Amino acid sequence: MVFDIYSLGLDSNTLDRKNNGRALEALFPSACWVSGALDPECTASSDLVTSVTRGVWAMIAVFLAYCLLQAPSTILIRPHPAVWRLVHGLAVIYLVALTFLLFQKRDDAREFMKFLHPDLGLELPERSYGSDCRIFVPENPTNRFKNVYATLFDEFVAAHIIGWWGKAILIRNQPLLWVLSIGFELMELTFRHMLPNFNECWWDSIILDILICNWFGIWAGMRTVRYFDGKTYKWVGLSRQPNIIGKSYLQVKRSLGQFTPAQWDKDEWHPLLGPWRFIQILALCIVFLTVELNTFFLKYCLWIPPRNPVIVYRLVLWWLIAIPTIREYNVYLQDRKPVKKIGAFCWLSLAICVVELLICVKFGHGLYPKPMPSWLVHFWISIGVSLVLFLLLWTSQLHLSVSRKKWK
Repeated sequence: MVFDIYSLGLDSNTLDRKNNGRALEALFPSACWVSGALDPECTASSDLVTSVTRGVWAMIAVFLAYCLLQAPSTILIRPHPAVWRLVHGLAVIYLVALTFLLFQKRDDAREFMKFLHPDLGLELPERSYGSDCRIFVPENPTNRFKNVYATLFDEFVAAHIIGWWGKAILIRNQPLLWVLSIGFELMELTFRHMLPNFNECWWDSIILDILICNWFGIWAGMRTVRYFDGKTYKWVGLSRQPNIIGKSYLQVKRSLGQFTPAQWDKDEWHPLLGPWRFIQILALCIVFLTVELNTFFLKYCLWIPPRNPVIVYRLVLWWLIAIPTIREYNVYLQDRKPVKKIGAFCWLSLAICVVELLICVKFGHGLYPKPMPSWLVHFWISIGVSLVLFLLLWTSQLHLSVSRKKWK
């Protein structure tokens, strides 16, 4: 028997109100107990820092609870729309925290980071991967390929591969992924005079990063997308399955499938569809690369070690934010309606990226004494001029072809 909510006199809004009411009924007594409103002596603390910290976390919890119930839903429905409403709330909190950090002094911001993790607030030692770029080291009798071994077995190699696997699941377009891969290596080359971490050997950038780590991560990510592409769901009740083993297997499979996207469509970006589409895809690449660069500049300015969990938390949060953002932006580009708008996650992601960039610029004053090499300045000026000329020529050709069709 199939039940219809409308046959019971209920609509989706009524169900939402009922669910929200039940959630509020559960949240209210919990808030009373945690805050100590019913028993002030039990939760009283003589330490002001502890009280303020608990109050801030309580504010965050209340806001996230509100977002979980009332924040705008995105186009994603798996595993549940409430999950993406919660991610929306986390993104807003992160944006507000960044805005607060932007209005602090650099030293005060570094001290503030200690509230997030006790190991923060200490100056970082400089680490350069390009101090010795020799592949063969004859004076080392134990290991004459120690430079290659030290780079190849670095703990960040696995993180590199996992990162590009996640990006491939987000973008789902191999040519665009390779543009981002090569583009980030160009960013490392551009800013290596500012960040010692970007000073890599040629074989590290080209062979290890692009041809091994990036390639394997992109390949694994696209294989993941292709594996789930075209999968169909069996809409047969579990009671009609032939045996208990089949029931259990299908039930587990269906439960795990709830945490995968409803559709594994390959995002079609079509950057050569026209000049305006090319600019839109170029803007996506610029924002994407800026977010990645912000990671390294924030670490350098705020003294955050690479192995600190704060870095991992930020990357995971950005990945969760990017999932609906990329989807909303792709749907916006593919929409053929004359009047359309970009989703909320796109604007939120852009705001976070801009505030992160402003923090890097503000806190970076005086930290980079070395100027950019002149050949790099000339290189990027030539790239910019060539790009503008290419777009102007492309636009003029399109206008000429359209005008010729009108005259025929």
